[in-house]
Amino acid sequence: MDFGLFSMFSAREGSSQSQIFDEWFGLVRLAEDAGLDTFWFGESHFRPNRAVMASPLIGASAASSMTSRIGMGLAVQVLPLANPLRVAEEAAMVDHISQGRLLFGVGRSSFIESYHGYNVDYAESRSLFFESLEVIQKAWTESPFSYHGEHFNYDGVDLVPKPLQNPHPPIRVAVESRETFSLIGSLGFPIFIRHQMDIPELKELLDGYKEQRELAGFTGPNDVILQMATYVGDTAEEARSVPEASTMRARRLVRESLSHAADQEAYERLKRISEVTYEEVLTRVAYGTAEAVVERIQWYQEELGITGVSLDMNPGGQLPHQKVVDSIKLLADKVMPEFK
Repeated sequence: MDFGLFSMFSAREGSSQSQIFDEWFGLVRLAEDAGLDTFWFGESHFRPNRAVMASPLIGASAASSMTSRIGMGLAVQVLPLANPLRVAEEAAMVDHISQGRLLFGVGRSSFIESYHGYNVDYAESRSLFFESLEVIQKAWTESPFSYHGEHFNYDGVDLVPKPLQNPHPPIRVAVESRETFSLIGSLGFPIFIRHQMDIPELKELLDGYKEQRELAGFTGPNDVILQMATYVGDTAEEARSVPEASTMRARRLVRESLSHAADQEAYERLKRISEVTYEEVLTRVAYGTAEAVVERIQWYQEELGITGVSLDMNPGGQLPHQKVVDSIKLLADKVMPEFK
């Protein structure tokens, strides 16, 4: 079981952007010291009341200079928003700077503000994503390479530097829309998921993902990382009450931004998770004592076959800093050892 922390460097009300960066980089160092496996950097654009991590690659580069062991993960690099050659170059540099600790997570995003801000047509996001991913893999592994597609055309390009990891950093794809599960399965990539659908539907989609992997000749079990909100408290009451206001604030912000959902499926999925009571939220998160969080993660292992977790330990971004620190320490001391 890979234990990772996830953050887009959420914005705490009343904090300056400088303070937000300082706090979160401190938590990266804590994650390293506490023995977590990975820190996953999310990507967020044009959402000042939500988060400040506009470039996960820059975040991973800075964090790699502060650490020596923990994996530097992207969760995710939104490929349609950038020139794929630039992404390939910068990711290869981060792989060297981190001494081979980069984990290259990629996706398209469920919100359209980023596409509007960058003047990219979301209707082209799927084709842009797959072309970008193909270009990046070619750039990393061929010297020189050429590519001719709908969006990108390159002739005789020799990318420098190549990644340190051979043949390249591990690639993992975020899947949320229903059709994406089977499609990514046919390409054999490991995946990120979130508990946004009911468990029976998620299980069915993961079965389809596995079936397509096997039909395409990829062997072995599914490699699935679950991203979820988590809070570990000394008591059940603390674990329930401390994250409540921040958690529901996050749901309210999702509800207020539904007009920016990328498509109808994303709108319906996000609407469903935003219009819930706190009691309903608690069925899709891991808030509890260490023992309860162990049981929750084990349940997800049994139900969905997950191989790792990417944990948002400050759900909604408004928890007191010391509470986040204490929760991470409890996770490391009392939850993680049960899975080693």
